[in-house]
Amino acid sequence: MSMKKKVIIILAVVSVIAVIVVLNLSSRREKSVKATVEKVARIDLTSIISASGEIKPKKSVNISALIPGRIVKIGVKEGDDVKAGDFLLKLDSTQYEANAERDRAFIQSSQAELIKSDATLAKNKSYYDRQKSLYDNGLISKDQLEQAKVQLDISDATSRSVKFQIQQAQASLKSTLDNLAKTVFTSPIDGVITSLRVEEGEMAIIGTMNNPGTVLMTIADLSVMEAEVQVDETDVIGVQLGQISDIRVDAFPDQVLKGKVTEIGSSALQKVGAATSTTQESKDFKVVITLENPSKLLKPGLSASADIITGEKKQVLAVPISALVLKEKESAAKTPATSSKGKAGNEEEGVYSVAAGRAKFVPAKKGITGELMIEIASGLKEGQEIVVGPYESLRQLKDGTLIKPEEKKPEKK
Repeated sequence: MSMKKKVIIILAVVSVIAVIVVLNLSSRREKSVKATVEKVARIDLTSIISASGEIKPKKSVNISALIPGRIVKIGVKEGDDVKAGDFLLKLDSTQYEANAERDRAFIQSSQAELIKSDATLAKNKSYYDRQKSLYDNGLISKDQLEQAKVQLDISDATSRSVKFQIQQAQASLKSTLDNLAKTVFTSPIDGVITSLRVEEGEMAIIGTMNNPGTVLMTIADLSVMEAEVQVDETDVIGVQLGQISDIRVDAFPDQVLKGKVTEIGSSALQKVGAATSTTQESKDFKVVITLENPSKLLKPGLSASADIITGEKKQVLAVPISALVLKEKESAAKTPATSSKGKAGNEEEGVYSVAAGRAKFVPAKKGITGELMIEIASGLKEGQEIVVGPYESLRQLKDGTLIKPEEKKPEKK
């Protein structure tokens, strides 16, 4: 082989080696992103909405005064069990009894007056009939007949007036007896005296338009207890009647009570004392959960928290919630949005899958959401590797980005 050929061969080999070295160096210089990679797996998923509130009886009655009066007798004490119709307390009835006697006496007097007026009416009616007969026979003048008619009309009006007075007195007596009956309070339901706010000798005051009346006591039926919680407006659309709930009461931290959703508020709760504001603020809705087999130790007003199970699925594809990212659609990237509303509509949600060591965005359709995991209804397959974090790494990812998987640290036992 000539020297010239040997030189050419050596130069070709050196060139190939140089190209390989340059390619290796350039691949090493390519930026990679450290990220945590997991495989998509199937798990049992439960969607839960958490809310807080308090324990309340299903049926509770506030006993208030309907008439003013001094309390002269209380027949119960706080914590007593009562049945419907049991005596509770009594107001001073002296004035109402006197009013009833006055009305009865007036009725009797008016009835005696009615007898007298009816007799006068009958007498004048007979006199008028005789005068009318005489006038028809031409024996008396027309003036005499008219005088007899006037006397008859006056006696008739007097009789009717007395009858109206009797009706008025009877109505007054009925009202007085009603007020007299209101001086005695009996229990409207079977229950427990949960609050007794007055003592003998105090004045019971009725309510007015601006001032509430005296609440004498509260009776509650503790056989059916409820947890009344406040659910955020973003979550309440997922709550439905009949959904199962786990209730935890702060006073009994080791117990988990079961219940079902029995009532969902149709309008947002008004915050007491909140000033009117033009800023958009979060709204809450009332949700009532009826407890199953409530403990006898439960008391109205105890603080409680509820986990409402809004969805439950077995062996569904799920990924960590942290893996979800929002990415602008390619068509939207070429045509910039003119408003924030348009920009939000041009975004799609998905995850970054890992294939051949590189990231690729995959749109995904969500299902129910658990505590840390979320169902993927479509877009991914079981066993497919995806980037689940950390957040800073997900922000840097683009299609084709080189992924450097981070090793999971062993859990401490």
